[in-house]
Amino acid sequence: MLPIFEKYIKAQSTSFTDEEIRRIGAAAIQRKVRKKELLLNAGEVCRYKMFITKGFLRTYRIGSDGSEHLMQFSPELTWTTDGESYANRNPSDYNIDALEDSQLLLWSKDSFDALLTLIPALKAFSDQLISNNLHSSRNRIYKAISSTPEEKYEDFIRTYPGILLRVPLRMVASYLGMSVKTLSRIRQAQLQH
Repeated sequence: MLPIFEKYIKAQSTSFTDEEIRRIGAAAIQRKVRKKELLLNAGEVCRYKMFITKGFLRTYRIGSDGSEHLMQFSPELTWTTDGESYANRNPSDYNIDALEDSQLLLWSKDSFDALLTLIPALKAFSDQLISNNLHSSRNRIYKAISSTPEEKYEDFIRTYPGILLRVPLRMVASYLGMSVKTLSRIRQAQLQH
């Protein structure tokens, strides 16, 4: 898992020395999780920043009617956490689970905060990740309130190429905020063109 992470870090930033990359990796807990394994349960405090070296996670919330509202997909070479719960150590409203058998690197808040103090380049890198995530979230909200279902689907396919081969259609529909019937109709219309 660590060689994958090291390659990822080097591709993302030239600001880190090899020793800093080694130190960041050494502070991580390596964990393998099975498909459907829950990594964060709503009501618990999110204790880790997670980097996915292999596999696929999702972040979702359960509505008052029991329906799932999928907030984020996290494929290989991406980070995930519940930032609010992690940063403030308060109970999360979200669940995170594995959609596939996955391999993760986990950093506890105390461990990651120590690294931020030791490695200034990590602070800049982490801030950039947070900024990119905020930008993506705002774009997603904008598209959710301003785009047609067809535009939402097209944007989704661009953002997550190949995902339809990996997850059930109902999860994609949940992520896009539409019914499975609507999503199926859109997919069928695009296949006919």
